[in-house]
Amino acid sequence: MNKQLAKIYKPGIVKFALNIWPPFWGAGIRILRISDDFRTVDMKLKLRWWNKNANRTQYGGSIFSLTDPVYSLMLMGILGEEYYVWDKEASINFIKPGQSDLFAQFEITQAMLDEIYAVTRHGDKCFPEFIIHVKDAKGSVVSEVHRKLYVRKKPKYREQLEEQQQS
Repeated sequence: MNKQLAKIYKPGIVKFALNIWPPFWGAGIRILRISDDFRTVDMKLKLRWWNKNANRTQYGGSIFSLTDPVYSLMLMGILGEEYYVWDKEASINFIKPGQSDLFAQFEITQAMLDEIYAVTRHGDKCFPEFIIHVKDAKGSVVSEVHRKLYVRKKPKYREQLEEQQQS
């Protein structure tokens, strides 16, 4: 994230921008809530005639899109301009057909952040992993999505190792 974006990167603005972003809007994806600290996000995938598959259930690509790029955007909001944050890997396990609107909740805990800060302090790469359970209107799990991110502190913000400072 650059400095200009960091100045306006607020939960309300991110929510508005993504809710009108064509890939989300077209897929029927909607952000319901972003917490003020970016640590929790609630999302919905509406079942519409244009995002149904041949079996008349939720299209798998839309289900997968529901989870992308949420954790990256959350970490960008939390970590700010000092870090690079990218999606690195993702996989999905379809458990049962999505026959209704679908929902996903995303959370980043303090323990996760503490690990990211500790690993990246001197410039090392961190690869946090997340599991998202996409649920139907009855609360049954429809799919399980695994996501791995790449997080690294930008060079100018890295702490120098004590040995380097003493030499």
